[in-house]
Amino acid sequence: MILYGLRRLIYLVPVAFGVSLLVFALVHLAPGDAISAIVPPDAPQEVVDKLRVYYGFDKPLPVQYFRWLAVTLSGDFGTSIGTGRPVSEEVGGAFLNTIVLAISACLVAFSLAICLGTAAGYAKSRIVDRLVTSIALTGISVPNYWLAIVLVIIFSVELGWLPPMGLGPESATGWRLDFAHLRYMVLPTIALSMIPLGVMTRTVRSTIKEILSSEFVTALQAKGMNDRQILFHVLKNAAPTCLAVMGLQAGNLIGGSILIETVFSWPGTGFLLNSAIFRRDLPILQGTTLVLSFFFMMLNLTVDMIQTVVDPRIKRG
Repeated sequence: MILYGLRRLIYLVPVAFGVSLLVFALVHLAPGDAISAIVPPDAPQEVVDKLRVYYGFDKPLPVQYFRWLAVTLSGDFGTSIGTGRPVSEEVGGAFLNTIVLAISACLVAFSLAICLGTAAGYAKSRIVDRLVTSIALTGISVPNYWLAIVLVIIFSVELGWLPPMGLGPESATGWRLDFAHLRYMVLPTIALSMIPLGVMTRTVRSTIKEILSSEFVTALQAKGMNDRQILFHVLKNAAPTCLAVMGLQAGNLIGGSILIETVFSWPGTGFLLNSAIFRRDLPILQGTTLVLSFFFMMLNLTVDMIQTVVDPRIKRG
């Protein structure tokens, strides 16, 4: 197990290098200029030139990349052009807020998906199967940002039950586990969990139906096992496939929450990326994208390790 984990970790090194190169290239190939975004149009040319030299934008792109990579590997992500604060502080606080929201959405989506998918997989009634399938298709088809706006209109504007935006009361910037802060999580959690709920429900349903048609299930029934014991074996065999999809969906929740966080003004990495795009804040864009990319790679590695524990055949393969 340890050797398998080390081997997978070594495989991530060239992938990480490629990700860093891609992040740097995409940010710099985007239209616009970071310096022009922070200086007035009538600024003297010598001021613009000094800023370019200060931020290293006067160097060729290959030189900029290797300088940025060397500084980043030392743990320094640079300084934000828009706020003047260290990028590590900006990204660190926003990343923690995104993790809180993503964990909440994962708990809601995955727990409901396992229950609904299992019920549909075992259901002998076509009504139950069609109902669960309709819920899953709705979750996949409805745009989450549109659902977020609808939830704000209904539960915040019309009914006034829940707060429409923010992380907590009194313009809080850090999340705490109490009722006041939990109220602010309800609407973004629902909106963010709909797509993974639909994807995971369909995955669990189809996987369980396929396993129930296997010969080993018939053998377990012939041996006299009850339904609860058979369910345990079915879920154990469905776990590797479901874990792989869960890992991808969890990564998408963290990296793809920009629209939801923007609608609810949730100060996470998505909201930070949205603000940095309009400001052309290249250090924030590079730092945030790089952190999210590396987290996604480590999440996939963790899921692979869990899969080898659940199904040792993956390790042998």
